[in-house]
Amino acid sequence: MDLIDTLSPPLPALERPWAPRLRASETLWEIARAVGGGPFHVVHPATFAENLGGMVAALAAERVEGTVYYGKKANKAAAWLRECTRPGAGVDVASVPELVHALGNGLRGETIGVTGAAKPDGLLWLALRHRCLIAVDAADELERVARLAAELGETAQVLLRVRPPSAPESRFGFAPDALKTAVRQCGGPVVLRGFSFHLDGYDPVPRAELAAYLIDLCQDARALGQPASKISIGGGIAVSYVDSGDWARFESGRHDGWFHAGRNPSKTYPYHQAPVGAAMVTTILRHEIAGKPLAERLRAAGIELLLEPGRALVDGAGFSVFPVLGCKPAENHLITTVAGLSMSLSEQWKGSEFLPDPVLVRREAGEGTPVRTVVAGSSCMEYDVLTWRAVELPARPRTGDLLVYPSTAGYQMDKNESGFHQLPLPPKVVVDGDRWHVDTDYPIQEIR
Repeated sequence: MDLIDTLSPPLPALERPWAPRLRASETLWEIARAVGGGPFHVVHPATFAENLGGMVAALAAERVEGTVYYGKKANKAAAWLRECTRPGAGVDVASVPELVHALGNGLRGETIGVTGAAKPDGLLWLALRHRCLIAVDAADELERVARLAAELGETAQVLLRVRPPSAPESRFGFAPDALKTAVRQCGGPVVLRGFSFHLDGYDPVPRAELAAYLIDLCQDARALGQPASKISIGGGIAVSYVDSGDWARFESGRHDGWFHAGRNPSKTYPYHQAPVGAAMVTTILRHEIAGKPLAERLRAAGIELLLEPGRALVDGAGFSVFPVLGCKPAENHLITTVAGLSMSLSEQWKGSEFLPDPVLVRREAGEGTPVRTVVAGSSCMEYDVLTWRAVELPARPRTGDLLVYPSTAGYQMDKNESGFHQLPLPPKVVVDGDRWHVDTDYPIQEIR
């Protein structure tokens, strides 16, 4: 179907109070003028701190020792990293630049977890020098960790990553027999601190039940003389972008006619979920296995619980702004073209657009007639489209207006960013009340 024949129901984003307040202020226009007419991202560290504090508090409420590691891959801004120097927090990295960035923003190595498969020797070397916690993915990696630790005269602090029984085909983690061998190979310069896993999806129950299995693994390892006292259940802490009713109406009626060129994504992120954030952490901890809540099992075994959320920590902590360049008709809807590229607002890794509705911020106030439009990037590529779904705006966008996409800090800002056409990557602007500054990688000069 080539024509948009009906308008989809609205999908307004759930937002924190700071975001609409900033959107309605002169500060947003001040930032837009300062960055020079291109797209930009706004980030709000106070909301990140609120999300992080909620998860740390969820562990404390169940009397569980643990650490919340920010999954840095979700958003590269340096502004989050200072918040991760708080007690009970850390950062999860998977590359040398990520590790250097965390260290340069005040994180101690002991509060940094190093994950990812088949890590290069350079990453392992730096992690060992700073006594980071290393999640080891395979037998040959464990051998390299042991060799490098011996050469450096350092002690490697490791978790062994477990291949989930529900995903035997996964390329990540140790299969059961290989795991038993790896446990026995730890010793000397390699200290086995515990085990880790990652699960797809956002269901708290499989996470709780697999965590209970890892507690058993720790106790078995202790019987072999290993000081195993930590388990990591990875990320996958759920987020809700839209209200349950709005999402249900959208999902129940979705069809090709709502989308430009009939491009109806076959799979999207689940934009409404429950429980989310700290409430999901509590649900995991309270889930009963053989009549005992996971939290009780962790306390009884003296096990620390490690979390590696990314998207859930930056939930509500940023939005993306695209200046309008032009607007033209296309059959029975409009095509609004904005500065920048769709890759700077990306859910393309799921074969989908970012679905929550954009918000029009007009340069000149005034009445308007509602219109429906799709939103395209400014490149020469037909597929450079931010919003394929026809959305309703209160007025026809004009050159110089702003389209704001709410709640984009979790992966959307820079997962697929591109310098195509030699366009600069959108800057990230840090806001604190009516004060703002451009995010910088190493803001040590700001320390007083």
